[in-house]
Amino acid sequence: MSSNIWTADALASNVIALKLRCWRVVEAQSKISTMKLTDTLEQQEALERIIDETKNKVPDECRHLGFLLFTPFRYTPYPFHSRFRRSGSIEGVFYAAESTETAVAEAAFYRLLFYAESPHTPWPANPNEHTAFAANIATPFAVDLTREPFVVRRNDWTHPTDYASCLDLAEAARAAKIEAIRYESVRDPLRRANIALLTCRAFAGSDVVDRQTWHFHLSSTGIRTVCEFPKQTISFDRNAFVHDSRISAMQWDR
Repeated sequence: MSSNIWTADALASNVIALKLRCWRVVEAQSKISTMKLTDTLEQQEALERIIDETKNKVPDECRHLGFLLFTPFRYTPYPFHSRFRRSGSIEGVFYAAESTETAVAEAAFYRLLFYAESPHTPWPANPNEHTAFAANIATPFAVDLTREPFVVRRNDWTHPTDYASCLDLAEAARAAKIEAIRYESVRDPLRRANIALLTCRAFAGSDVVDRQTWHFHLSSTGIRTVCEFPKQTISFDRNAFVHDSRISAMQWDR
């Protein structure tokens, strides 16, 4: 079946409304890094302003948002393919998940992928701190790839490394003015849903509505993640992501 079977008109005829809270996990490193370089809060704030002035301009339609929400739309052109954003794209995508567990699984996978692609890098001695944050989204212009008529092509939407069909669909979705794509997570063992926001307009509020602090510990046995409040632990052993050829070839003993 052709990868570009879903035209803008075909997608527009299958639009649904989407209203929910989504979660995203990011490394909690920027404030910590500048704190190490300064002696006072005033110095740190000044350094943060200088750093921010060197970054890409925030798109006009995202300026009302907090930095955790607008950041995925800020940096262009995009250096490499992701599932719904083509290399070189100047249009951002905010990737999130419907549950914290799914968001943690996605983040854990990409932490491991870094080490898979850097086989001589030793495992970190200490856990890394991550922030899980929630945002509300609401849009009348979404498509759900886990439902008919899209689910018939599930293998295309869930391929671990080949994003061609998803990238073609995303381009058609933008042409149809679709704002969000709901799809199955490839990294979550339970295959719960992810959300890809194609525009800032899909946010229902201007900032995050909840936060959690997670610690990720990587070692030769896999990756363990711990949240202190609410108390929760999730672990991924060596076999958790073996369906992805990049992880199955991991040099675990280092």
